[in-house]
Amino acid sequence: MQTSVIPYLYFNGNCRAAIAFYKEALHASLEIMEMGDTPINAPETPKGHVMHSILTLENITIMASDTMPGKPVTFGNSVSLSINCTSREQADLFYTNLKLNGNVLMPLQDTFWGAYFGMISDQFGINWLFNYDAAK
Repeated sequence: MQTSVIPYLYFNGNCRAAIAFYKEALHASLEIMEMGDTPINAPETPKGHVMHSILTLENITIMASDTMPGKPVTFGNSVSLSINCTSREQADLFYTNLKLNGNVLMPLQDTFWGAYFGMISDQFGINWLFNYDAAK
């Protein structure tokens, strides 16, 4: 195993919808543990809320959960998830799937730095960057 950084996303009660959307959009695997499956006694938290989830695809790992009661998430633009794609087709697929009901920040395009690159903000407020560096 090598050292790595894994993004951990928090949601205000809609983690299941978000992570399921990402699973389908990225054709990934998903594991979910619900609050009700844990010994945590948080009666004000719906039992169906997500305690922890792990989405995986090749070298991509994203973890996510719903927040605990009284600790809402404030979404902003300080973090984006960047995917280094293996082809233009993969970049097109992920970009198209994840922009559903979201906002295009930069259309996928060839850039002056030599990459095929685009950015979106998805329907859950998460920013995504898609990059494909063609062989030189």
